[in-house]
Amino acid sequence: MDRVFKKMSDATKVDLKSYCVGMIEQNPEIKIYIGTDSQNISSKTVFVTTVVFRFENHGAHVIYHKEKTKRVSDLWTRLWGELQRSIDVAGYLKFEGGIDIHQIDLDINSDPMYPSNKVLHAAVGYAQSLGYNTKTKPEELIATWAADLLCN
Repeated sequence: MDRVFKKMSDATKVDLKSYCVGMIEQNPEIKIYIGTDSQNISSKTVFVTTVVFRFENHGAHVIYHKEKTKRVSDLWTRLWGELQRSIDVAGYLKFEGGIDIHQIDLDINSDPMYPSNKVLHAAVGYAQSLGYNTKTKPEELIATWAADLLCN
């Protein structure tokens, strides 16, 4: 995968697959969460995809990829772009690295009152059809929470 990932703690560049394999070797009990968030800023859309290593009852460690694109004004297209970026990273780790993905966090709300709900069933169905567990808002979503922080 040609995306540059960095540690959230100090922005050090890491190789996605080898870093994940190393983290699992050092901490076999960790669970991996993946999520993407985006923000429209001026004429650009910033997408941030995170890989979160969750240590049971001991915090988490985050690596991320940040990408700037031409502004994506259509909500459906932007949310689907978030989903596809998460699926791409999860698939790469799963099929190229043999790494188990615990969950993909989707920045989509299950409450029909919110505009993101329009893509809920399609996005969850797509991710689950590929064998991934998913969670959506309003549940606690560690990977999209971290991605949101890094978008700014």
